[in-house]
This record gives sequence, structure tokens and C-alpha cells, in this order.
Amino acid sequence: MPAAFLPDHVLIRVTGPEAEHFLQNLITTDVESLPTGEAVPGALLTPQGKILFDFIVWREEDGFVLDTTDSQRDGLIKRLTMYKLRSKVEITPAEDPGVTVIWGDTYPDGAVEDARFAAAGIPVARLPGRHGEHPRDGYEALRVLAGIVESGHDFTLEDAFPHDIGFDLNRGVSFKKGCYVGQEVVSRMQHRGTARRRTVILSAETPLPPAGTTISAAGKPIGELGTVAGTRGLAIVRIDRAGEALASGAAVLAGDTPVDAMLPSWTGLSFPTSSEEA
Repeated sequence: MPAAFLPDHVLIRVTGPEAEHFLQNLITTDVESLPTGEAVPGALLTPQGKILFDFIVWREEDGFVLDTTDSQRDGLIKRLTMYKLRSKVEITPAEDPGVTVIWGDTYPDGAVEDARFAAAGIPVARLPGRHGEHPRDGYEALRVLAGIVESGHDFTLEDAFPHDIGFDLNRGVSFKKGCYVGQEVVSRMQHRGTARRRTVILSAETPLPPAGTTISAAGKPIGELGTVAGTRGLAIVRIDRAGEALASGAAVLAGDTPVDAMLPSWTGLSFPTSSEEA
């Protein structure tokens, strides 16, 4: 049961009699249908539909927990408080020092299953506080293997839509619940099928270059390299351009390194093979 501590993660608790209604009308996740013991991705968007804050959310007895990074904590609390108005909710930073991620077949009491990894067939759970000393590299390698991107590592906040990071396919966005901030833009992208940037898993025969390296296809830039784990890495790319290159046999490169690109299997997506299909 390997367990890695993430010291840069913090928890925010949203509690009170109206906590569920408050979050349901504000964030991308359908918290009304969220069962106890399961953690799902979510975001608070800009009115233009881009990700302003990202987090993992799960239900507790008296409300909900948002697992986010320490760099986002103060801004997220401030923004949630701005929307609070007269809602009967309390928004407080938790005292737990960081979050531990655990992978394997068994979890300790209090851990919640991370639904992002479950979709990829990899059992991972999250537990508040410090409960393991396994190197963090193991967790990052699992993220790459599963095709799971996170802000600060793979994309910049206010620069990505939920579709770019697979939220439309891993329960990070609900298209059945009512309005939330940025909902109109996200729904339009869904119904018109206009999402062209997607997360891909890259692999090479040699170690990949560092994060931030340009990914190109047929000589044209299509994205930037994010998290790297040896010969594998993550990137958010223009899949229409990648598809055209793959169909024509043109090279896909991370800097000067030839790479193979694949869409995570849990997405059910495939590369478009022509500009018309894209």
C-alpha cells in the first residue's frame, strides 16, 4: 500500500445546512449525486468558461471538502466567500497538514476513492494529513500513466477549458444540473463539439525533455509538455493537428525527441484524421 504525502495540498471545508445547494449552483461538479467515500474532480470557472480554480471534492457528514493546492487556497476561499451572500454556509481552511495519496487494493479508514484514477482502472485514494513516506514521483508517474492532468504541472489556470483536461468525461463537469458560473460556454462547447484541445499521453524511446518543451506535429506547434516521468509525459494538444500528422505519417516531436501520442483509454476519444472531421 504505497502512500505519498503531498505537502502543497490543502483542504477547504464548506459546511452548513445550505452547503450542497451553494456548491451545486457554483462549481462544475454535480455534488447532489456525490456519494460518501468518493472524491471527484471539480472547478470554479470564469464567466468565459475557463478554469479559475481546480480541486478534488468529496462529501463529509456536515458538508464537503475541497482538496486544492496551497497556491490556490486563499484565492478560492475569497471567491467562494464572494458568492456566499446570505447562504447558510461556513467556508474554512482545514487544519490537516497536506494530503496523502494511497494506491493499492486496501485503504485506511477515512480515505476516499479518487474517481479520476478509478476511471483508468487504477485504485487510488486520498486521506487528509500525513500518512506515508513513499516518494512523490510514484504518484506523478501514476498520473502520467492514467492521463490525469493538474494545474501548475500541466496547464495554467485561466488558460484551459474543462474539456481540455477531460472534465467532460470524468465527472468533473455535469451537463444535467442547472446553471453554474461559466456553464453557458461549457455547454455550448459540448453540444457543438468544438473542443479541439485534449490531454494526451506521450511516450518516447529516450527520456523526455523537461516540462514546458514545445510539442510539434508536422513542424507546427500543437502544445507544451507537462508532467514528465522518464520516457512518458502528459500534454494538452490540438488533437486536430495531431490527428492530421499521425494520419499522414508526419513526426510528432517533444522538442527534438520523437514521441508517440495517445489519448487516455478512459476518454473513449480518438484522433480526428482530417481537418473536416476535426
